[in-house]
Amino acid sequence: MLRGSDLEVEKLYLVCPSMEHKDAYIDMMEEWEATKEHIYPGKIRRNCIEYSSWLETLEAHKKRETCPSHLSPSDTFFLVNEDNSLLGAVSIRHCLNEQLLRLGGHIGYGIRPSQRRKGYATKMLQLALEKCRDMGIKQVLVTCDKDNIGSAKTILANNGVLENEITEENGNIVQRYWISMKDK
Repeated sequence: MLRGSDLEVEKLYLVCPSMEHKDAYIDMMEEWEATKEHIYPGKIRRNCIEYSSWLETLEAHKKRETCPSHLSPSDTFFLVNEDNSLLGAVSIRHCLNEQLLRLGGHIGYGIRPSQRRKGYATKMLQLALEKCRDMGIKQVLVTCDKDNIGSAKTILANNGVLENEITEENGNIVQRYWISMKDK
């Protein structure tokens, strides 16, 4: 199990999905789907489309002009190590619409089931925050379900400050954290 200083030795990167990741992506998604859990970020779900079409959709969603009007433009990245193994994924929304301000936030992320509890989520969020800074986002909203203790710890480890909790219609409680890029 990797922790703290071990992650500093292991080089981790955020990379744009490409055709070279196709087989690793399929492997990651089959692993995730077998658990029957919700897949985060939602952008990486397969939704019965071919991988190349999925890549085209990701590309279209990067720009306001080509992103569907009901969505916020976003960038999606894979977290990989030096062996180019897919460890997880993160989506960064460039701006917040009303729904994202309430519940979704700027960043959605997830680590594949076999790679959890190794510190990868904390590092991936740190790398995503660097991308947010490069995009000029000064205050980053990150949310998680209240019962997702691992995600809350990940956000807190990246200087997240809990603003409030919102109870959804189904009774689920979502915590809303802000991360100031001045603190980074």
